[in-house]
Amino acid sequence: MSPQMGTKTGTPKPFALTPVLTANWAQPRSWTLAAYESRGGYAGARQALAMSQDEVIALVKNSGLRGRGGAGFPTGMKWGFIPQGDAKPHYLVVNADESEPGTCKDVPLMLASPHTLLEGVIISAYAIRAHTAFVYIRGEVLHVVRRMQAAVDELYANSFLGPDVLGSGYALDVVVHAGAGAYICGEETALLDSLEGYRGQPRLRPPFPAVAGLYASPTVINNVESIASVPAIVSGGAAWFRTMGSEKSPGFTIYSLSGHVTTPGQYEAPLGVTLRDLLHLAGGVRGGHRLKFWTPGGSSTPLLTAEHLDAPLDYEGMVGAGSMLGTKALQIFDDTTCVVRAVLRWTQFYAHESCGKCTPCREGTFWMVQILERLEAGDADAKDVDVLLDTCDNIFGRSFCALGDGATSPVVSSIQFFRDEYVAHYTGGGCPFDPSAATLFAAEAGAAR
Repeated sequence: MSPQMGTKTGTPKPFALTPVLTANWAQPRSWTLAAYESRGGYAGARQALAMSQDEVIALVKNSGLRGRGGAGFPTGMKWGFIPQGDAKPHYLVVNADESEPGTCKDVPLMLASPHTLLEGVIISAYAIRAHTAFVYIRGEVLHVVRRMQAAVDELYANSFLGPDVLGSGYALDVVVHAGAGAYICGEETALLDSLEGYRGQPRLRPPFPAVAGLYASPTVINNVESIASVPAIVSGGAAWFRTMGSEKSPGFTIYSLSGHVTTPGQYEAPLGVTLRDLLHLAGGVRGGHRLKFWTPGGSSTPLLTAEHLDAPLDYEGMVGAGSMLGTKALQIFDDTTCVVRAVLRWTQFYAHESCGKCTPCREGTFWMVQILERLEAGDADAKDVDVLLDTCDNIFGRSFCALGDGATSPVVSSIQFFRDEYVAHYTGGGCPFDPSAATLFAAEAGAAR
């Protein structure tokens, strides 16, 4: 898709086409070292290796880059937490375990331009004084594992990795690790346990990974897109990076549009654009239908409706709208979609992927599935909706990690916006939707209110 950029104001202005992360995706054999270098690749790494580690960290801090994996924590600040002079090995871990329903930005980035990520790995590992880096990839995407491993092999063969990176005297080894395919391993401490050969389950914190992470040593864990953004920041500078996005959410990012949209795909845009802007680029909701609800950051973020089309898609804007930016997985659902059925499918996923370590998540997601199945089949009553909300209340803020909290988000938000649809399921004895006839239940329910 055509990437987009903008200029920094409180509210981003209309933006011009200016690709960064996706700039070389259409280039022939874009995944090769030769193709990447032909477009200026690894210039940022050479520049960073000529700087001190503290200067690189300060540059990333000044850029305002925030983690692109969902939480939005300032990347440079996270790097700064690594203790210095501790005589322990430091590790960089790239979280490429992309598993959130609707999220599909890291896989195409690694497929189309693995060297964009690997250049970021070199710079980031150098900055935190790490000599070993791991790229943890979801095991099911074997084609991505092979693409990344081939790119790493290419770097070793050309002295971009090894005992003397680019003739700088800095030593770095990169390991591509295939995970076993568990959603919970997207949680950073569960990922570390998996890397160490244990069952992937969240750790109790403190200690935090920056102090005692992989092999009980200081560790930085960042998302693929976060690390891949670093070379452009080093080459362009912090001030350049801040010309895009908004003041508190600067820079560019990749938005993943999927579902009932005319042209789904990856859209690179400045943080702070709106869904209305992106839908315009994507040709709008599929012909003959209208937007019913959407997720701003995957299924673990509270869903929104057409009322939120103009809410800024940045960290503050989404919080203001009552949701979260998350992974920027924009799943679009039109008026043929039963919201109860959609929420049931998501909840079944979370119940299946719960690691079982804590009771609220293990038991709560199970019981949410039972209640939603009864509601979707029409075999429920008004009390079930209240019990469903009460179950969510007993999960939220009480589970060991964010999986439990995320599982409640679509349930609570869907009842907030579409309670009448839940009511219609148990009063009408089943789902009121006939997808083949494109029943416009939402419009009728809205008129009834």
